[in-house]
Amino acid sequence: MFKNLVKELKEFILRGNVLDMAVGIIIGAAFGKIVDSLVKDIIMPPVGLILGKVDFSNLYFQIYPKGTVYPSLDAAREAGAVTINYGAFINNIISFLIVAVAIFLIIKSINTLKAKICREEKAEEAAKVKDCPYCCTSIPVNAARCPNCTSELETNCN
Repeated sequence: MFKNLVKELKEFILRGNVLDMAVGIIIGAAFGKIVDSLVKDIIMPPVGLILGKVDFSNLYFQIYPKGTVYPSLDAAREAGAVTINYGAFINNIISFLIVAVAIFLIIKSINTLKAKICREEKAEEAAKVKDCPYCCTSIPVNAARCPNCTSELETNCN
């Protein structure tokens, strides 16, 4: 029973789509870290500067304790204050939008490439057939006789 279960698990893991999915998840995690750094370290500092020297990662709304003011989010966390960290939320929204645009562009380019390949394949297939002059059905270019109406045809073969 256990050997059969291990065998089935091995077959499942070694299927191509499972391995492809695992590679995609690993690359996606690495890509997510790059995008996160892009947003936090490159995009948000100039945006914060333009908006009046605002550090988005440090924006928060303090719920508890009321009346106490902390100089930073880290200080509020250290003191155990309850906060709504809307700056981190804004950073995550921007990260999501960058990832969404990047994925959209990748999918769009893949679909364009697939459409081009499909058109080329159809053109190659069309070049391999001709129409019978008697019954107007598609037949192979080198056919000596139409398989539909049995008419004799001129061929280019020697």
